[in-house]
Amino acid sequence: MATVRQAKTHWEGSLFEGAGQVTLASSGLGTYDVSWPARAEEPNGKTSPEELIAAAHSACFSMALSNGLAKAGTPPTSLDVTADVTFQPGTGITGIHLTLVGSVDGMDEDAFKAAAEDAKKNCPVSQALTGTTITLDASLA
Repeated sequence: MATVRQAKTHWEGSLFEGAGQVTLASSGLGTYDVSWPARAEEPNGKTSPEELIAAAHSACFSMALSNGLAKAGTPPTSLDVTADVTFQPGTGITGIHLTLVGSVDGMDEDAFKAAAEDAKKNCPVSQALTGTTITLDASLA
């Protein structure tokens, strides 16, 4: 069965002087301030679309890899994933880099890297971002 998740944004003012709030409506987890300076300069306690994409991508990739490893008979003990989304004002998102350190009993480094590449290619968020270059560094702890 399909699911729908919802986020809402309220924005006031122009791009450069204005500000807004994004609300994670489905989960009710909270409302977060957003602004152009937080996106293009320093966060200063605010979030950005790119940070939200990074959160979604790191979570989705972790889930996809965990599932793939479990199906192969080597469920992970732990996966630590960092997603770095690069935003260039005037150009847009220029790349996403995933950094993975995993603990998986009974798996060698080559098999782990292959499973990570498969998860990178096939997780739903990666697939939604196919127009963006996605790179990966994966290693076992």
